[in-house]
Amino acid sequence: MSELKTIRILGIRGLPAAHGGFETFAEYLALYLVRKGWRVVVYCQDDGEGPIVEDVWEGVERVRIPVPDRGVATSIIFDWKAIRHAAMHQDLCLTLGYNTALFCARLRAAGIPNVINMDGIEWSRAKWGPAAKAWFWLNDWAGCWIGNHLVADHPEIKNHLCTRVRADKITTIAYGAEPIVDAPEDPVRALGLEPGRYLTLIARPEPENSILEVVSGFSRRARGLPLVILGQYDKANPFHAKVLAAASQEVKFLGAIYDKRIVQSLRYHCAAYVHGHQVGGTNPSLVEALGAGNAVLAHDNRFNRWVAGEGARYFQGADEFDALVTSVLSDSTQLAGLKKAAEHRFRREFTWEKILRQYEALIEQFLPLKQRGLIQNGTDVA
Repeated sequence: MSELKTIRILGIRGLPAAHGGFETFAEYLALYLVRKGWRVVVYCQDDGEGPIVEDVWEGVERVRIPVPDRGVATSIIFDWKAIRHAAMHQDLCLTLGYNTALFCARLRAAGIPNVINMDGIEWSRAKWGPAAKAWFWLNDWAGCWIGNHLVADHPEIKNHLCTRVRADKITTIAYGAEPIVDAPEDPVRALGLEPGRYLTLIARPEPENSILEVVSGFSRRARGLPLVILGQYDKANPFHAKVLAAASQEVKFLGAIYDKRIVQSLRYHCAAYVHGHQVGGTNPSLVEALGAGNAVLAHDNRFNRWVAGEGARYFQGADEFDALVTSVLSDSTQLAGLKKAAEHRFRREFTWEKILRQYEALIEQFLPLKQRGLIQNGTDVA
């Protein structure tokens, strides 16, 4: 094992991926590095109590740490236990997210190199209360100072981090996705939809994702096709109730769908993808839309404009979305051009091959000296 380049991945719930963007990225990176001859150790959260269990999944070593359900504190407890375990080894660490970056001081004190992906500007999100915002803000600063190196998934995230640390401590590497070059029509038809005759919106039902503005603007006039929204909406939630009340009969709420095959078919066969996210870095859902060759209608902000580029169409507020949908749906040539632009942007910037290669090149620079010496001397098994 001493002759293998080794990395320990922290900050996720576990593998195989089942909990969102970071887990998906970690799975792709872990399997890629294993194929390249690395030893990869991933910390995984199990429910309940008991001893730590170590096993192997697809060549990836898993350290499975049981944690009883204690609400919002559960993930904090897990992160602390994972970092405490990683601190017993002198292996390079990759920490995904900064939500408990204060704990990484233990790795720094032990002389263990730690590269931190700083994710988005979490403390700025409207959904958090004062206490949560303060915690995220504090850990944002802590991650910047404690980490040996930082990864920003978007140039604007790097600009934010540069207000805390010097620019040469930060590397920008975006998020990747698999291209969707074909998908069955059956899952779409089973939902009562006609391929090519609906718009999709896939996002958490939160105000900062512009869902109320999109639904209000879309519902101002008959469109001749539905707007399909994925996500769980509850009338008892005041914001959800506003969205539901603003929706015309052409807005279809499909609920939360986790079946990857169905989601891919919905993406691939839509007329256009609506992306209302107002904050964050490189959003995985937007990258996946580009990978599916979707015409993109996105909220106009610096994050989305860099990801989708000049080949997308942008809006702010319900009025602009109303006008944009009217324009795009009446022009098949414009729609076709937007689809081609999405495919081109994806192939140029967001393939997993490119993203994972960039990560490997970066983390090799922070391996402990002994392992770095093996690489430089050409004796590494990879």
